[in-house]
Amino acid sequence: MGGELLTIGAFARASRLSPKALRLYDELGLLRPARVDPHSGYRRYAPAQLERARLVAWLRRLGMPLARIREVCELAPGAAAGAVAAYWAQVEVEVAARRELAAFLVDQLERKDPTMTEHHDGAGPLTLRCAALTDRGLVRPVNQDAAFAGRHLLAVADGCGPQGGPAALAAIEALKPLEDQEPFAADLLAVLEEAALRAHRDAPTGDASTGSTLTALLRAGSRLALLHIGDSRAYVLRDSGLFRITHDHSVVQSLVDEGRLTPEEATTHPQRALLLRSLDAAEDFAPDLELLDARPGERYLLCTDGLTGVVPPEAIQEALAGADTPQQAVAALISHAHEAGAPDNVGCVVADVVNVAEGDEGV
Repeated sequence: MGGELLTIGAFARASRLSPKALRLYDELGLLRPARVDPHSGYRRYAPAQLERARLVAWLRRLGMPLARIREVCELAPGAAAGAVAAYWAQVEVEVAARRELAAFLVDQLERKDPTMTEHHDGAGPLTLRCAALTDRGLVRPVNQDAAFAGRHLLAVADGCGPQGGPAALAAIEALKPLEDQEPFAADLLAVLEEAALRAHRDAPTGDASTGSTLTALLRAGSRLALLHIGDSRAYVLRDSGLFRITHDHSVVQSLVDEGRLTPEEATTHPQRALLLRSLDAAEDFAPDLELLDARPGERYLLCTDGLTGVVPPEAIQEALAGADTPQQAVAALISHAHEAGAPDNVGCVVADVVNVAEGDEGV
């Protein structure tokens, strides 16, 4: 490192990094000074270090975490360029997902404001027009997915392990009595959670790898209780687009959340089938619970990962928006999975929220 050494102040001005940031990067081993005075502790930097310092400053402006910046700085220029491009692609995906979530939350909160929208209480003039369909796929020898669609209850379950099929069916059967109970809106979440808890307690325990996902919606009037555990998913299609309203409880999703995988990498990760939560009597019962407000014209989709693992969101939205009926929608979605090779079982439920006056009160 030739040339006259720069004081920390001069180096900070030249690199557009503050002295405070330089001291932090020294402590983290990201940008060590060329010399530290053993008596005064003053840091001095070589002019040759400015290129690395400016790269650090630019990457910080991008919002890149310090640990990732350290990795990029150790790469050759070509590899570093690829790492920056990959990071920014991940940021754009995350921003798009947050934008969709923000739009969904704004819509949901506006619905709770009585000055902005009319609220449908109790039994309400709404019903569900729906369809459910499961398919073995083109590779698996048996079908371990289960699905149910009714005027009040929608549910999908994806079994795993040697007894996965019976586990998924048992989860759906545990919820089916809710279809005929006419639950009150105030009790929706508690009723749905209690039924799912019974399914969890009764889940097979003979094999550690056996369990089931469960994603369900229970309706009373215009209120929808959502219960979710595992990596099956729920979506809602509105005029503003398709919104995913569940979060996967899987190993790969946790790695994406931590920034250690991109969403694209997650689709081919060898541990993509490993769940962090499921219906399994040997594990804690920890579902996500949420209360939603439904409106006429909305279309809901519940599906297993046999669909979302091979069919991109854009194709799912196109299939949902282009189908005249829920029956046509579930058939189109499974057809898309087959076109993509259908390596897994596929389970789908599609439900339209309609006014009772617009159609019958059945499925």
